[in-house]
Amino acid sequence: MPKLVPKIILEGTRLTGKTEVAFGLAEFPKLVGQRKYRYHNPIVSGEWCGFTNEPWGRGLINYLPEEQAQARETYETWVRMFELQKYYAWIVDRFHVSTLVHQTRTNGLCMDFLWLEQRLDALNFRLVFLHRNPESFESARAERLKVSGNPRQYDDLSIFVDEQAAMRSVVAASRLQTLSLDVSHRSTDQIVSSIADWMEETGGLYLS
Repeated sequence: MPKLVPKIILEGTRLTGKTEVAFGLAEFPKLVGQRKYRYHNPIVSGEWCGFTNEPWGRGLINYLPEEQAQARETYETWVRMFELQKYYAWIVDRFHVSTLVHQTRTNGLCMDFLWLEQRLDALNFRLVFLHRNPESFESARAERLKVSGNPRQYDDLSIFVDEQAAMRSVVAASRLQTLSLDVSHRSTDQIVSSIADWMEETGGLYLS
């Protein structure tokens, strides 16, 4: 049986359940095989705030203009890691689409990620865009506030609605094979299953 090596980038604004979906994908049998005991597949996140020594600080998405060289080097490091270990399963929770949208909207920086997408495409990375109806953000926020350690970030839902619209345009222009999935009325299990089915149907589980 060929080795399962799916590679998925999850994109979408906050309150679309990306992190829960990432954990679900990393343990879904169709993607990683049947297991007799639990072990982890790597989940990478562009939201890690590793550029600053403070909670909810800056990182690969929300860096300052003067940190652009550091961000570029970080992306080069990640994609090189993927290339060096291409026969493995990788799940990425927010990546270059989130960076491009944030930097364009916040700092007016127009990023060129063609080089990155070319290398990701060669590794059979797939892009999954999770989105929801604008009217459903309110109920999603109510659920998130039950567990959030930083609830103030959800005060203005219009930020997420606008960011989602900007992401939609960037995703549409991507060279990666893409699945656009409305999560408004779907459970995490349903979303994970839909992504896994799409990966299987489009040849995204293996690398020749």
